[in-house]
Amino acid sequence: MKKLIMVMMSALLMVILAACGSDKKEGATGESGKQVVLDLSIPEPEDAKFGLTAKKFKEEIEKLTDNQVTVKIHANNSLGGEREVFELMGMGSADMAIQSVGPVGNWVPEFNVLDLPFIFDNREHAYSVLDGEIGEGLSSKFETEGNVKTLGWLENGFVATTSNNAINSVEDVKKMKIRVQENEIQIDTWKAFGAEPTPMAWTEVFTGLQQGVIDGHSNSLATIQSSKIFEVQDYVAELGDRFSAATISISTKTFNSLTPEQQEAVVEAGKVAAEFGRQANQDKINEAREFLLENGNQITEPDKESFKATVTSVYEKWAPKLGEELIEKIQNTSY
Repeated sequence: MKKLIMVMMSALLMVILAACGSDKKEGATGESGKQVVLDLSIPEPEDAKFGLTAKKFKEEIEKLTDNQVTVKIHANNSLGGEREVFELMGMGSADMAIQSVGPVGNWVPEFNVLDLPFIFDNREHAYSVLDGEIGEGLSSKFETEGNVKTLGWLENGFVATTSNNAINSVEDVKKMKIRVQENEIQIDTWKAFGAEPTPMAWTEVFTGLQQGVIDGHSNSLATIQSSKIFEVQDYVAELGDRFSAATISISTKTFNSLTPEQQEAVVEAGKVAAEFGRQANQDKINEAREFLLENGNQITEPDKESFKATVTSVYEKWAPKLGEELIEKIQNTSY
């Protein structure tokens, strides 16, 4: 009797889940008249730059569709890490994300070109590349290989480096134990600088700095503030050796399930949100710079030429893998 009851309960549960799935699909097609709710993942709190951008997208899509399409924001990687979320989107199990494109190299190796040291002169150069033919080509390849459609390019921005001592030239990072992501180009870059790159999960960085396991790390000024790194490190160098690009994107499965009118609205809202997000990041960076100075951090602007002079070996290793023509196109893009 117990086995029979368990079988019946299991069958009932499957029916309920199937019904829920059916309801969600009906809502997504817009054919049932139900409101479409898009789940949007961000890696930060809702009051950080990507959270503000997500709210802007939500506002725009609701306005453009007269609330037929709305958005539920999932902050702090609650749906999974950045790579996991891209994977879920590719399978159609997650709808949207605003996050770094760092993991996309797993699907499209050419994306790794964005991690090359000093590949961009400034923000204007970066966006001239990302908004142009090169960015469109990268986005198209990811849509083909990963089933994720890019709606717009945003940024974490140029990274700064925190440390226990002032960094004014490449000589100041010699033998420095620097935290890097699990990224070969970042590892090769810091080796070229003469430092000792140490791959480490982000969740371990604060403790690692506090206990002296590592001597520094690179990140956006806004993240240095929000993650309270300033409490354990006194110096910040605005080196800007790497530009951290991000996107607002949508699962192609989700996008294709929408009506043509809804698709058009999603594309338009994505453009508006991306433009808003770029400025939101700059505002947060400027706020963070003032905050860090007020809280006792010393901020330096290192001699970038001394760093650039060391990275020839990085380009020699990666140019054949990423494409010399692609690298030259990026370097020669006018802005």
